Amino acid sequence: MLTLATFKYLTMGALLGLTSGISPGPLLTLVLTETLKHNKAAGIKIAISPLFTDLPIVLISLFVFSKLSQFNTVLGLISIVGAVFLVYLGRETIKAKQLNIETPGPGSESLKKGIITNILSPHPYLFWLTVGSPLAVKAFDLSLLAVMLFFVSFYGLLIASKIGVALIVARSKSFLKDQSYIWIMRILGVALFLFAIIFLYDGLNYLTKN
Repeated sequence: MLTLATFKYLTMGALLGLTSGISPGPLLTLVLTETLKHNKAAGIKIAISPLFTDLPIVLISLFVFSKLSQFNTVLGLISIVGAVFLVYLGRETIKAKQLNIETPGPGSESLKKGIITNILSPHPYLFWLTVGSPLAVKAFDLSLLAVMLFFVSFYGLLIASKIGVALIVARSKSFLKDQSYIWIMRILGVALFLFAIIFLYDGLNYLTKN
């Protein structure tokens, strides 16, 4: 039965999912770059990548949460590896010279890129450690329906918002000229480099706290 208390977790999940979906970050930047380099299908593959990654992330976060002594080391190492991967993605993005509108290039592996980016990003771990897991536990204490609605609304809005971004970019990219495309890709590539610097800084920060 949908009570006011249960509805609260539905609303909270939806708001958190929407906020996470449209907030600037490596995964959203990757949605943009893959849509521009290939097509909307590539961007959508990036958008749905959390469906393949977040179950182990939630489980790992719960484990780390119970082992606070390992918290900084785990997040530090993950963040540094993530920085290396983002440098690679940034380099590939800046090197892009053509806009392929009709079909994705062979071996684009958009879904794989999204999965790797999400696994190596410290942000999902931090979210589930500090916000998601406590809310999920409270929802579960209330009822099974409450926790189910929390997860469904969170991931529903998270994925839908990123897919929406991919569709919007796909509609507008036909208006891009070659030089415009090249400069947009360069800017997005620089953004990935900036995220890499942030990841590296955070990783060193976590490690020096031990």
